[in-house]
Amino acid sequence: MRTADASLRTSETDVVIRLSLDGTGKAVLDTGIGFFDHMLDHVARHGLLDLEIKAKGDLHVDHHHTVEDVGICMGEALSSALGEKAGIRRYGSASVPMDEALATVSLDLSGRPFLVYSNPLDNRRAGDFLLDLVPVFLQALVDRGGITLHAAVVYATNPHHAAEALFKALGRALREAMELDARVVGVPSTKGVLAKGGRKR
Repeated sequence: MRTADASLRTSETDVVIRLSLDGTGKAVLDTGIGFFDHMLDHVARHGLLDLEIKAKGDLHVDHHHTVEDVGICMGEALSSALGEKAGIRRYGSASVPMDEALATVSLDLSGRPFLVYSNPLDNRRAGDFLLDLVPVFLQALVDRGGITLHAAVVYATNPHHAAEALFKALGRALREAMELDARVVGVPSTKGVLAKGGRKR
């Protein structure tokens, strides 16, 4: 079973995550940030991940530390659950519409962390959630997960729809990349190995 746990406790946050890559999309989420839970639920459902997250953070300051540390733990859990990455498809991409919004995500589970991100509504809010926290989450995810990730909101007018399309696309791209392919023998790399994990902070 490709499962993993990850946790992080600091003076700012206390995060615990349990992840199964071969799940049914079941999510039990409590980060203290309603909109963030809603977005992570989309990742789980569209990625067919079973995901449990419990996070306590200094939300009286702002959402930044909690969002970032959830990303760190989720990246570590993904990396651990993938192991040596034998038999996976490695690459995944998805383009998802949400009413007037369109988002695309392309990723490589290469072990090399890199984020390219674009969202024309980055300075907007969805409820009380600042959309400029989305790249904070993604950067932490790719750094600890060892993922090359290109994510873009192509166009949108509604900030909620922009974020929702992006997180749905992330789930679908992860699902494709992590999926086991019976035709893949060993690790899908000419080097014969894919790096585990990514940058440590």
